[in-house]
Amino acid sequence: MDKKAIFTQVSSLEKRIGELHDELVGLKEQLAYLIEENHYLHVENDNLRKRLEPEGAKERKEPSGKDRKQMVGEGHENLARLYQEGFHICNTHYGSIRPDGDDCLFCLSFLHQK
Repeated sequence: MDKKAIFTQVSSLEKRIGELHDELVGLKEQLAYLIEENHYLHVENDNLRKRLEPEGAKERKEPSGKDRKQMVGEGHENLARLYQEGFHICNTHYGSIRPDGDDCLFCLSFLHQK
């Protein structure tokens, strides 16, 4: 194999790797969007279930372990709503506006903790 053919082959390989990288970046952005949308839909679904719950089932009682988790969940929902409105909820930039609605990995990791 001559040197020119090897150089051409390496250049071609480099170009394909670049295209794969661009495709991977696009897939990563789509995944972040889908994760965020999925979380939003879960929150919305929970809110709808609460509204459909019969009035008799909404008795006032001392919060049990499950009810405490639900109370914590409400705070999490509020943070998710703030994030949807374009604000940071991470400890690094809390309350500041996300430029152009760009995703923040810190905020997303916080939202998706179990």
